Amino acid sequence: MFEAMIVPHRSLSRRGLGLVMAAIGVVAAANIVISVLLRAWPVTGFAGAELVLAAVLLRINALGARASELLLLTPEALRVLRTDARGRREERVLKPTWLAVRIEERPGRVPALWVSAHGVREELGRFLGEAEKRDLARALSDALHRLRNPVFDNPQLAEGRG
Repeated sequence: MFEAMIVPHRSLSRRGLGLVMAAIGVVAAANIVISVLLRAWPVTGFAGAELVLAAVLLRINALGARASELLLLTPEALRVLRTDARGRREERVLKPTWLAVRIEERPGRVPALWVSAHGVREELGRFLGEAEKRDLARALSDALHRLRNPVFDNPQLAEGRG
Protein backbone atom coordinates (compact mmCIF):
# COMPACT_ATOMS: atom_id res chain seq x y z
CA MET A 1 0.00 0.00 0.00
CA PHE A 2 2.95 2.33 0.63
CA GLU A 3 6.68 2.15 0.01
CA ALA A 4 9.34 4.78 0.63
CA MET A 5 13.10 4.49 0.27
CA ILE A 6 14.91 7.13 2.29
CA VAL A 7 18.58 7.86 1.61
CA PRO A 8 20.76 10.68 2.93
CA HIS A 9 21.35 13.56 0.56
CA ARG A 10 24.90 14.02 -0.62
CA SER A 11 25.69 16.97 -2.87
CA LEU A 12 29.03 15.61 -4.10
CA SER A 13 29.43 12.77 -6.57
CA ARG A 14 32.50 10.53 -6.43
CA ARG A 15 34.11 12.73 -9.08
CA GLY A 16 33.21 15.90 -7.16
CA LEU A 17 34.66 14.41 -3.99
CA GLY A 18 37.89 13.67 -5.86
CA LEU A 19 38.02 17.23 -7.17
CA VAL A 20 37.51 18.69 -3.69
CA MET A 21 40.28 16.48 -2.31
CA ALA A 22 42.57 17.50 -5.17
CA ALA A 23 41.88 21.19 -4.51
CA ILE A 24 42.60 20.77 -0.79
CA GLY A 25 45.78 18.87 -1.69
CA VAL A 26 46.97 21.66 -4.02
CA VAL A 27 46.33 24.33 -1.37
CA ALA A 28 48.08 22.24 1.31
CA ALA A 29 51.05 21.58 -1.02
CA ALA A 30 51.34 25.30 -1.82
CA ASN A 31 51.21 26.06 1.90
CA ILE A 32 53.97 23.52 2.57
CA VAL A 33 56.20 24.89 -0.23
CA ILE A 34 55.78 28.49 0.95
CA SER A 35 56.43 27.55 4.59
CA VAL A 36 59.59 25.63 3.61
CA LEU A 37 60.84 28.61 1.58
CA LEU A 38 60.16 30.92 4.53
CA ARG A 39 61.80 28.43 6.90
CA ALA A 40 58.61 28.09 8.93
CA TRP A 41 59.08 24.34 9.47
CA PRO A 42 56.24 23.77 11.98
CA VAL A 43 53.67 24.95 9.44
CA THR A 44 54.46 21.98 7.19
CA GLY A 45 53.29 19.55 9.87
CA PHE A 46 50.04 21.44 10.38
CA ALA A 47 49.40 21.58 6.62
CA GLY A 48 49.97 17.83 6.36
CA ALA A 49 47.69 17.17 9.34
CA GLU A 50 45.05 19.41 7.77
CA LEU A 51 45.19 17.37 4.55
CA VAL A 52 44.89 14.05 6.39
CA LEU A 53 42.02 15.34 8.56
CA ALA A 54 40.12 16.65 5.52
CA ALA A 55 40.56 13.30 3.72
CA VAL A 56 39.31 11.33 6.74
CA LEU A 57 36.28 13.57 7.30
CA LEU A 58 35.29 13.57 3.62
CA ARG A 59 35.64 9.77 3.57
CA ILE A 60 33.37 9.41 6.63
CA ASN A 61 30.82 11.68 4.95
CA ALA A 62 30.96 9.63 1.73
CA LEU A 63 30.52 6.35 3.63
CA GLY A 64 27.43 7.78 5.35
CA ALA A 65 25.74 7.96 1.94
CA ARG A 66 25.42 4.16 1.98
CA ALA A 67 22.85 4.31 4.79
CA SER A 68 19.18 3.87 3.91
CA GLU A 69 15.75 3.37 5.40
CA LEU A 70 12.96 1.45 3.64
CA LEU A 71 9.34 1.80 4.76
CA LEU A 72 6.85 -0.84 3.59
CA LEU A 73 3.19 -0.59 4.59
CA THR A 74 0.97 -3.63 4.05
CA PRO A 75 -2.41 -4.43 5.63
CA GLU A 76 -0.55 -6.57 8.17
CA ALA A 77 2.41 -4.39 9.15
CA LEU A 78 4.58 -1.33 8.71
CA ARG A 79 8.09 -2.68 8.18
CA VAL A 80 11.01 -0.33 8.77
CA LEU A 81 14.23 -1.76 7.31
CA ARG A 82 17.34 0.25 8.15
CA THR A 83 20.78 -0.24 6.68
CA ASP A 84 23.62 1.68 8.31
CA ALA A 85 26.76 2.96 6.58
CA ARG A 86 28.58 -0.31 7.34
CA GLY A 87 25.87 -2.43 5.71
CA ARG A 88 24.31 -3.78 8.90
CA ARG A 89 20.54 -4.22 8.67
CA GLU A 90 17.89 -3.77 11.32
CA GLU A 91 14.16 -4.35 10.94
CA ARG A 92 11.23 -3.14 13.03
CA VAL A 93 7.68 -4.34 12.46
CA LEU A 94 4.73 -2.29 13.73
CA LYS A 95 1.05 -3.18 13.48
CA PRO A 96 -0.73 -0.50 11.42
CA THR A 97 -4.11 -0.81 13.18
CA TRP A 98 -3.50 1.88 15.81
CA LEU A 99 -0.40 3.41 14.28
CA ALA A 100 -0.14 7.20 14.71
CA VAL A 101 2.17 9.47 12.71
CA ARG A 102 3.42 12.55 14.56
CA ILE A 103 5.80 15.41 13.92
CA GLU A 104 7.55 16.51 17.12
CA GLU A 105 8.65 20.14 16.94
CA ARG A 106 12.11 20.83 18.38
CA PRO A 107 12.94 24.55 18.65
CA GLY A 108 16.04 25.44 16.66
CA ARG A 109 16.33 21.96 15.15
CA VAL A 110 14.73 19.87 12.44
CA PRO A 111 11.51 18.32 13.80
CA ALA A 112 11.39 14.58 14.51
CA LEU A 113 9.02 12.22 12.69
CA TRP A 114 7.60 9.49 14.92
CA VAL A 115 5.25 6.57 14.40
CA SER A 116 3.78 5.01 17.51
CA ALA A 117 1.33 2.32 18.53
CA HIS A 118 0.67 0.65 21.89
CA GLY A 119 3.60 2.34 23.63
CA VAL A 120 6.11 1.53 20.89
CA ARG A 121 7.70 4.57 19.21
CA GLU A 122 9.95 4.57 16.19
CA GLU A 123 11.67 7.60 14.67
CA LEU A 124 11.68 7.72 10.88
CA GLY A 125 13.83 9.65 8.42
CA ARG A 126 16.45 10.84 10.87
CA PHE A 127 18.63 12.28 8.10
CA LEU A 128 15.81 14.07 6.25
CA GLY A 129 15.25 17.80 6.28
CA GLU A 130 12.13 19.49 7.64
CA ALA A 131 10.22 19.67 4.34
CA GLU A 132 10.99 16.06 3.47
CA LYS A 133 9.87 14.85 6.91
CA ARG A 134 6.59 16.75 6.61
CA ASP A 135 5.99 15.29 3.13
CA LEU A 136 6.77 11.77 4.37
CA ALA A 137 4.46 12.23 7.37
CA ARG A 138 1.63 13.41 5.11
CA ALA A 139 2.13 10.54 2.62
CA LEU A 140 2.32 7.89 5.36
CA SER A 141 -0.76 9.33 7.12
CA ASP A 142 -2.67 9.27 3.83
CA ALA A 143 -1.64 5.65 3.21
CA LEU A 144 -2.74 4.66 6.73
CA HIS A 145 -6.07 6.44 6.16
CA ARG A 146 -6.61 4.51 2.89
CA LEU A 147 -5.73 1.26 4.69
CA ARG A 148 -8.22 1.90 7.49
CA ASN A 149 -10.98 3.30 5.24
CA PRO A 150 -11.06 1.24 2.05
CA VAL A 151 -13.30 2.36 -0.81
CA PHE A 152 -15.18 -0.48 -2.42
CA ASP A 153 -16.17 0.03 -6.02
CA ASN A 154 -18.53 -2.81 -6.94
CA PRO A 155 -20.30 -2.23 -10.27
CA GLN A 156 -22.91 -4.86 -9.43
CA LEU A 157 -24.07 -2.87 -6.42
CA ALA A 158 -24.22 0.33 -8.47
CA GLU A 159 -26.55 -1.35 -11.02
CA GLY A 160 -29.00 -2.30 -8.28
CA ARG A 161 -29.39 1.32 -7.14
CA GLY A 162 -30.31 2.68 -10.55
